[in-house]
Amino acid sequence: MIALRAFAVAAGLVVIWQAVILVFQPPPFMLPPPADVFAALLGRPDLWMVHGWATLFASVIGLFAGTVVGMLLALLMSFLPISRRLLLPVMVVSQAIPVFAIAPILVLWLGFGAASKIVMATIAIFFPVASAYAAGLRRTEPGLLDLAHLYGASRWRTVTLLRMPAALPSLVTGVRLAAVYAPVGALIGEWVGSSSGLGTAMLFANSRAQTDVMFAALVLVIAMSVGLRAIVDVVTARLAPWAPETETPSDRRE
Repeated sequence: MIALRAFAVAAGLVVIWQAVILVFQPPPFMLPPPADVFAALLGRPDLWMVHGWATLFASVIGLFAGTVVGMLLALLMSFLPISRRLLLPVMVVSQAIPVFAIAPILVLWLGFGAASKIVMATIAIFFPVASAYAAGLRRTEPGLLDLAHLYGASRWRTVTLLRMPAALPSLVTGVRLAAVYAPVGALIGEWVGSSSGLGTAMLFANSRAQTDVMFAALVLVIAMSVGLRAIVDVVTARLAPWAPETETPSDRRE
């Protein structure tokens, strides 16, 4: 059902896109028709195979690395409460800095290969994971914490046996959100400096006024974001069986 809804929304957007072309008749170098974009997608498989794989690889590795880093930071703040006062401002500041300002420095340090794109994707997505997981770790049922304290449980056992399982639904929310940002982070790294990737393909197409190729690359980035989110949904669907997702009657009617 969800796949059908997504397809219907995509089809509706294409119809609106074609209607704008018919009504306003913009030049193709400003807004190409959908048919030209689909022709660019189907007519250059070698281009998309090389650049698409590079972006997908950086996105997947960045998603994994960002999830691990976010979880470690959240656990550190839970095990050592004093570290929360030190790490939280640094995390907030890291998100306040424009990512385009960080990307050139990463390219200078790590070069034009995959490393700079992976680090860029990691920086873009670790904060949603860390903030969601940290919030979940702090919202454990007070009665359970009182019971653990009554039995003399150490902080280690309290965190590992109570807080971590209780925070899994929050972690799932953070990872699902991060999955959408992963290709965007990789794309930004490619725009600043890279030898391959969809961002690089977009820059080359822009220099040649190949707007249809640019839109085709954008469609692939969107497809990657949606695909990663769908995979994460499947993987995390049964991660916390004791806290199942519920639907309201209105949700079921929709």
